[in-house]
Amino acid sequence: MERWIGFAFRTLAKLALLMAAVSVVVFVLVSASPIDPVQANVGQAAYVGMSGAKRAQLASYWGADAPLAERYLNWAAALLRGDLGTSLRFNAPVGQVIAQRAINSLALLGIAWVASGVIGAVLGVVAGVRRDGWVDRLIKGYCFVLASTPTFWLGLLVLTVFAVQLGWFPMGFSVPIGKSAADVTLADSLRHLALPALTLSVIGVSNIALHTREKTIDVLQSDFVKFALSRGQGMRTVLRRHGLRNIALPALTLQFASLAEIFGGSVLVEQVFSYPGLGQAAITAGLGSDVALLAGIALFSAAFVFTGNVVANTLYAAVDPRILRAQRS
Repeated sequence: MERWIGFAFRTLAKLALLMAAVSVVVFVLVSASPIDPVQANVGQAAYVGMSGAKRAQLASYWGADAPLAERYLNWAAALLRGDLGTSLRFNAPVGQVIAQRAINSLALLGIAWVASGVIGAVLGVVAGVRRDGWVDRLIKGYCFVLASTPTFWLGLLVLTVFAVQLGWFPMGFSVPIGKSAADVTLADSLRHLALPALTLSVIGVSNIALHTREKTIDVLQSDFVKFALSRGQGMRTVLRRHGLRNIALPALTLQFASLAEIFGGSVLVEQVFSYPGLGQAAITAGLGSDVALLAGIALFSAAFVFTGNVVANTLYAAVDPRILRAQRS
């Protein structure tokens, strides 16, 4: 019990330090950007017709002319109270916009992440067992092609084939156009989610498959596997009893490390499929000089990736007890 309390305390302390560092970097970058906070708030048309004195008055009213450190402390104090500001593009509190968009994005990311991990691990083990055979060459070629394929290009290809040519799936969005929220069924949501999830999951397969293949080859060349095979045990039995636990550790590392990659890929995929998630909201905020929403999404993404790393560290001890004993010592 004490160990878990200590682990939770260290994790929360690391999260607090990370979020503090990310908030400083985000605020400095936003402040250094060419975005004029007065112009962003009043709009381009009103800003052009405004006198210099009026602009200075508004800058003083909103605190835009205050020193950087003072502005950061005011923003951080509001952040600690749960006030992320108001999104200019969505005309709603930033926290509300992120909460609404995160539901769609987390569903998309979750399906893509699980699918890419399972498919990548299976392909990697099969390629490692069939090393230098035609199956291995086929899987490696497939992974190399995927690794060199831009996400947005693959999204456009999938959209053209399955939505435009075949008509099996809708062109975009998360729900049918013209249908009220009360009438949207789970099947409707899944149909709209299918193509973005397929694109994201395919992109994430290659990295996990290639690394799992190398680890599988290393395990199969180890002495304990050769000894087990010499005793007459079949390859499947050896892999199940002695190989999977050793192969799973690097696969877990890659799988949770890919959270950041999949989150970044979702920005392009959501834009291609007009899927209303955090990625599309980030692009809208960037193009519309919505700095409050941009900062909020940056903080959310940092917390999301950190949570993935914490889960990975927790699972390491479950997969390999030697890690837990090393931490205790």
